[in-house]
Amino acid sequence: MYKYYNANPLQKRVNDCTVRALSCAKGMSWDEAYNHLSLIAQEKATMPDDVEYIDEYLNENFKRICGCKGNIRITVGEFVDTHPQGTYLITMRGHITCAIDGCIYDTFDPSDRYVWGAYKVE
Repeated sequence: MYKYYNANPLQKRVNDCTVRALSCAKGMSWDEAYNHLSLIAQEKATMPDDVEYIDEYLNENFKRICGCKGNIRITVGEFVDTHPQGTYLITMRGHITCAIDGCIYDTFDPSDRYVWGAYKVE
């Protein structure tokens, strides 16, 4: 299942998927998620949308339950169908999304994209 979600306070569709996904997963406002990610990125002297930073941030803060890079291929839709309970941050090529209790929350439906990593949010 998919539901449109855009936490951007001006409803802009910009390169803010990490901020939107974290906002959704943690119940934060867009501003709170942006500030949180930006402060940590600044400490690491990187940009908050850098893929390596995002991977490092996710690995340090959440339990990785699926690492599908390589030979294992599962789509976001398949992952959500097999994990109908809980909150997850799901990475894929060039994007990150949030799924809560079997529903993907995003500005578009990424169900057909392949999962790179999935992280359980407690």
